Amino acid sequence: MNFDATRRIRFIGWCVLGAALFIAARLYFLQVVRAEEFVMRADRLYAENSASLFNRGSIFFTEKDGEQVVAASQKNGFVLALDATKLTDAEAAYQSLNPLIPLSRAEFFARAEKSTDSYEELAHRLTQEAADAITALEIPGVIIARERWRFYPGGARAAHAIGFVGYDEDRIVGRYGLERYYEDVLGKTHQSPYKNFFAELLEAVRGGASARSGNVVTSIEPSAQSYVEQTLRATADRFSSRETAGIVMNPNTGEIIAMAAVPSFDLNNFQKEKDWRVFVNPLIENVYEFGSIMKPLTMAAGIDIGAVTPETTYDDKGFQELNGKTFYNFDKKARGRVSMQEVLNQSLNTGAAFVALKMGTDQFAQYLLSFGIGDETGVDLPNEASGLVDNLKSPRQIEYATASFGQGVATTPIAMTRALSALANKGELPNPHIATRLSYDLGTFSSPSFGESKRVLATETVEQVTKMLVKVVDTALLGGSKKLEHWSVAAKTGTAQMAKPVSGGYYEDRFLHSFFGYFPAYEPRFIVFLYTVEPKGVSFASHTLTDPFFDIAKFLLNYYAIPPDR
Repeated sequence: MNFDATRRIRFIGWCVLGAALFIAARLYFLQVVRAEEFVMRADRLYAENSASLFNRGSIFFTEKDGEQVVAASQKNGFVLALDATKLTDAEAAYQSLNPLIPLSRAEFFARAEKSTDSYEELAHRLTQEAADAITALEIPGVIIARERWRFYPGGARAAHAIGFVGYDEDRIVGRYGLERYYEDVLGKTHQSPYKNFFAELLEAVRGGASARSGNVVTSIEPSAQSYVEQTLRATADRFSSRETAGIVMNPNTGEIIAMAAVPSFDLNNFQKEKDWRVFVNPLIENVYEFGSIMKPLTMAAGIDIGAVTPETTYDDKGFQELNGKTFYNFDKKARGRVSMQEVLNQSLNTGAAFVALKMGTDQFAQYLLSFGIGDETGVDLPNEASGLVDNLKSPRQIEYATASFGQGVATTPIAMTRALSALANKGELPNPHIATRLSYDLGTFSSPSFGESKRVLATETVEQVTKMLVKVVDTALLGGSKKLEHWSVAAKTGTAQMAKPVSGGYYEDRFLHSFFGYFPAYEPRFIVFLYTVEPKGVSFASHTLTDPFFDIAKFLLNYYAIPPDR
């Protein structure tokens, strides 16, 4: 066989192979990727008005075994409408329709009397059976059209994280939560199934709209989310708190396992809410002074720079005066000479101030700012707020002293969770996020990037602080009664007076309670951050949030089958 013949055979072979690949790709594209659109075209046999339908990607939770559970999707049904220009007998039409779909007589005839109007909607979200029954009546002027709407199978589950869709002028778009943040991925426009395959593939390669259209897979674990929500509701009810919220996060990866706030709302019925503020995610959008959970960060900074060790002592007089201002321990009592361990055990404000001032105000401020308490975390949720840290620029020592125990500086719960996660992540700040995977309509996928972790503390420092916080739980928190026999837990409470928004200063009888902890302490799988605003009938966080924290901790340890570490 000569060389030219061989080349011709190879050329023909490549042509056949190319044609086969093209046919296979086209079949896959039409039968799988575009299958739903062809179903929709067939369904238009019901409709005289169905040129464009709501179309949007889905959001998924991820169970502990990796299985995906739908958190937000589309639901299909039918809309009943009238074409008054073709309606011949309104009374007969009403009498025929009403037994199948109960209708307001006044509303029906008000629409029927619009003799020049060819499309007036009467009822939405009809079932297939109802649509078939109405179509079978063959009533002139009665229209059955297919419709789609957003559906959230979990109802109120993870409402603040998921968000919902609504109208922006004449477009349906994400308004809150992941629905808004990932609008460029979830949002889709109606596309013809006859669009050129290679043109669309080229558009995908170039990063066009088709490449972006798809689904969002999250790290939220549905059972953990439900348990956290249940626990927060019980806490809010028990203490009549104005607001109660919490985050469960993997401190090593920044993946958020659960995020919830009370009060909440039903995603499928959000229109019923009278106050739009319930839609705001307070874990992302609000800032608070968190009080004593700042003390572990202050202690870590002091140890990291060499200003103190766990054994360093100071003389606690129960109060201290700086720049003409006096601050006290929570009970105004003096302890005499105590160690840094006792500063955390007994949550001594004067001890935290001792550490900050021994470091020097400039270095102390640099450490707090390095923990990111004044910054946005970059979490993939909209409207994230920045912290209020102007006091860390003050020439007065009093501002740094109060900041050391969590007063005078304010930050978001997500930023505080990230800062505290450095203690659980060997000194590195993780990057909090919810989405773990974006899958696109063309069958491709990507993992969102949230940047590299930032080292803020030496590994040896966090090992020492972790030992101190484990000792707090084992010996000091409610007398050591919450110690877990088989797992080590590092934790700290926080009680802060609420700032007066207008007149300045603090309320004497309004508090914000917070609680954070990570476990197993020396190889943490989870960090849990909780807070409750203005609980009634109790003064300290140890009495409001200790039980909820340990209920959640025990659930997670057992649900994820975490091996004991002691």
